[in-house]
Amino acid sequence: MKGILLAGGAGTRLYPLTLVTSKQLLPVYNKPMIYYPLSTLMLARIRDVLIISTPIDTPRIRELFGDGEALGMHLSYAVQDKPEGIAQAFTIGRNFVGDEPCAMILGDNIFYGNGLYHKLAHAVENAENGSATVFGYYVEDPQRFGVMELEKGIGGDEKNVKVLSVEEKPIAPRSNYAIVGLYFYPAGVSAMADQVQPSARGELEITSLNDLYLREGKLNAQLLGRGFTWIDAGTFESLRRATDFVYMIEQNQGMSISAPEEIAYRFGWITKEKLAQSAERYGKSPYGEHLRAVLDDRIVL
Repeated sequence: MKGILLAGGAGTRLYPLTLVTSKQLLPVYNKPMIYYPLSTLMLARIRDVLIISTPIDTPRIRELFGDGEALGMHLSYAVQDKPEGIAQAFTIGRNFVGDEPCAMILGDNIFYGNGLYHKLAHAVENAENGSATVFGYYVEDPQRFGVMELEKGIGGDEKNVKVLSVEEKPIAPRSNYAIVGLYFYPAGVSAMADQVQPSARGELEITSLNDLYLREGKLNAQLLGRGFTWIDAGTFESLRRATDFVYMIEQNQGMSISAPEEIAYRFGWITKEKLAQSAERYGKSPYGEHLRAVLDDRIVL
């Protein structure tokens, strides 16, 4: 199973913060934003990830993660010269994806909740069995999002939920469930993305790609219901909310969340020696101290 982390775009909604740095490198409390979506892919046990970013920001992200060896992963990089829609990631990443199933996450999306690991596992299973999975989150303003219409009488605990329709920013939404920035697709997704035609705004819309799978009866949904948090941290307000949320969780629990090195260690991808090297890299920062606590078994999950 491959993974793509789409960290492109100009981040104009966050000017002047993003005039000199990538949106995905902005801090969300004590970590760069990109740590959170990378951690989500890792929780799906995806170790081979392509990070797509701008010509200016790609070297900065590469400097942060390198080839992924410190995480027991294989990280590669590709440049998006001009953002032309989310589905473009699968044409840029065509050679990387090859004939394997692939997940994609947007670099400004943060997910948290008990049971997320199991929902990710269901999505991986679907992709390996030939169908796509999108994730839904209840919102009060669905007009701003891609929206899914769902089979009546469902709840948030089903392994898969039947999707009846998908629409991009509808005037009259058929539901309040937004399609969030996390997608799982079966083998052949790049060829499917080739069928997507540019929208009126000239972009390859991810909703159009999802609709192609829906028409073939190969689109599932996982709902992030009560107890889950999803934040698209692409505006000043949502960035502040994301920082407040992570601060609250970490202060209440006394431990870090979305720590890639910890995830890698718990999954057995890296040794104690590798984790110790990462802790040393972060010095005496709270993040470094957290990794040392993991290393010393002072934090047991």
